[in-house]
Amino acid sequence: MSENNTDNITYEDNITEDADVEGINLTSEISPELYEKKKESNDGVKKFVTTRSEGVASNVYDWVRCVLFAFSIILLCIIFLFRLVNVEGSSMNDTLTSNDKVVVTNLFYEPHNNDIIVISHGAEYSKPIIKRVIATEGQSIELDYENDRIIVDGVVLDEVYIDDSTFEGNVGDNEIPDVVPEGKIFVMGDNRRASMDSRSTEIGLIDVENVIGKAQFVVFPFNHFGYLY
Repeated sequence: MSENNTDNITYEDNITEDADVEGINLTSEISPELYEKKKESNDGVKKFVTTRSEGVASNVYDWVRCVLFAFSIILLCIIFLFRLVNVEGSSMNDTLTSNDKVVVTNLFYEPHNNDIIVISHGAEYSKPIIKRVIATEGQSIELDYENDRIIVDGVVLDEVYIDDSTFEGNVGDNEIPDVVPEGKIFVMGDNRRASMDSRSTEIGLIDVENVIGKAQFVVFPFNHFGYLY
């Protein structure tokens, strides 16, 4: 994923013999060669001991079956539980930096305030991006340029994850509504001066259906390893 000034982000063995054993008629299509011997138990009832042929082919089959099963589990996890995303760009500095590998979950996910999310594309931007959720549908939002702060539902956000000004040098050209419309979210990058986000018409308010999932952990490089919240 890449973006300019934004982060982008796979027997039942039946026996052939007419005999009643404890009231059960035993019939089968198994050939006699598979029987090792016939013996009588203490109660006089005939019982049959069978052997199962083992060999290289059987071992290979079992091995392939285990590999395919494991691969299926991994594939299901990737599709329904998580995926690995590579961050490109500087708009989420210092929370995320370029080339960070991030685990993203998406099972039954709904965006919430403060979540870091991966988005498939913006309004006019066709590549995946990674941003932080500032406000969700139905919430009021005010960008207070004069005091360099963001107000959501009348509460000033305490944004400990940013080290710089929210607006200086990057006000944006998008008209921000007083209330986030239904099915939309307002997102911003943590590196506010360099981030292209919902302040820009190119990104705009994000459709919830375009959210791929929530970033949870940085797994590489190891010196960045850790939970994001």
